[in-house]
Amino acid sequence: MSGVNKRVLVTGGAGFIGSHLCERLVERGEDVLCVDNYFTGSRANIAALLGDPGFEVLRHDITFPLYVEVDRIFNLACPASPVHYQHDPVQTTKTSVHGAINALGLAKRTKARILQASTSEVYGDPVEHPQREMYWGNVNPIGLRACYDEGKRCAETLFFDYHRQHGLDIKVARIFNTYGPRMHPSDGRVVSNFVVQALRGEPITIYGEGSQTRSFCYVDDLVEALLRFMETPVGECGPLNLGNPAEFTIRELAELVLRLTDSRSRLEFRPLPSDDPRQRCPDIRRATGLLDGWVPVTPLEEGLARTIAYFRIALGLGPARTLVPAPSRSAGRASPQRPSRGVEGALSP
Repeated sequence: MSGVNKRVLVTGGAGFIGSHLCERLVERGEDVLCVDNYFTGSRANIAALLGDPGFEVLRHDITFPLYVEVDRIFNLACPASPVHYQHDPVQTTKTSVHGAINALGLAKRTKARILQASTSEVYGDPVEHPQREMYWGNVNPIGLRACYDEGKRCAETLFFDYHRQHGLDIKVARIFNTYGPRMHPSDGRVVSNFVVQALRGEPITIYGEGSQTRSFCYVDDLVEALLRFMETPVGECGPLNLGNPAEFTIRELAELVLRLTDSRSRLEFRPLPSDDPRQRCPDIRRATGLLDGWVPVTPLEEGLARTIAYFRIALGLGPARTLVPAPSRSAGRASPQRPSRGVEGALSP
C-alpha cells in the first residue's frame, strides 16, 4: 500500500478513544470508515469529520458481520466503563467475543492487518506490580466485572488463534486508564466522575479509603501509540501494554481535580465495589522499545486541565478557561510525569 491511502476501519469509532483515532487517521490522509452502534459513542464526537471526503460513518452493531473492503482494522467496539458494560453484561460479552470473531473474519477475507483494543482489566486485581505483558492476571471469572474482563481475555485468545491457525497479521494492545475530552459524563469512571462532581459542586465520591492506585494516560498519547503499533513489522503481535506508568492514588486525583476546578466539593467515602483492583500500573518497557521510544508526554495536571475545559462546555457551565497548549505529536521520548506537589497529601482504571 506504499504511496496509496489506506482504507481503515475503526469499530467503535464514535466513542471516546475511537473518535480521536479517527481524527488522526483523517489528518494523515487515510480513508476512514467509522462503525458504531452509538450505545456509548456519539455523533457529536465525530461531528467535525462528517463533511470530510476521507471520512465515512456507518451505524452498525459489530456483533453482526460487516462486509466492507479495508486494509487496516482497529477493533475498539465495546463499552469500557462499569456503568455501561454492566448495564447488559450478556451483550457486553457478545460485543467482545462475537465482535472479535466478525472483525477477524473480515480481516481474514480482506487480508487486512487488525489491531485489537484489549485492556488492563485482563490482569484483574493484580498481585504483580507493575504489570508486565507476561503476567497472566488474577481475575474473577464469575464476578460483576467478568463480562468485560473475560470478554476481552477471550478476544485476545481468538486473535492469537487466528494468527497461529490462519496467519492473520494481528496486533493486541492492552490499554490502561485513558482520559481526556469526549469522555462520557456518566460513564462512571473515576476521572469523569470526579470532574463532573467537582464542576457541579457535588460530593466527590471515593470508594474505599482512596489509597488504591491507578495510572492515567492522556488520550492523545494513547492514540499516538496505537498508530505506531499498527505500523510495526509483521510478527510484532503483542500483547503490548499502552498506558502511563506514573502512578497516583485515587485520593490524590480527587484533590488535584478539586484544585484545578476551584471547587468546594467535599470528599465522600463509600464502600469499595466488588473486585475493584487495589493497584494498576503498566510496565511499558516493551512498548517504548518497539514504538520508537514512545512514552506518554502529557502530565496529569495538563491533561486534566484540558479535560475539565471540555466538560465545562459539555455540561453547559460556561466557556472553557484558558486551555493548556496541546503537546506536540512529534514528541514521544520525554519521561512520564507526575503533577506538581500543589496537591495536598501527595498525589489513579
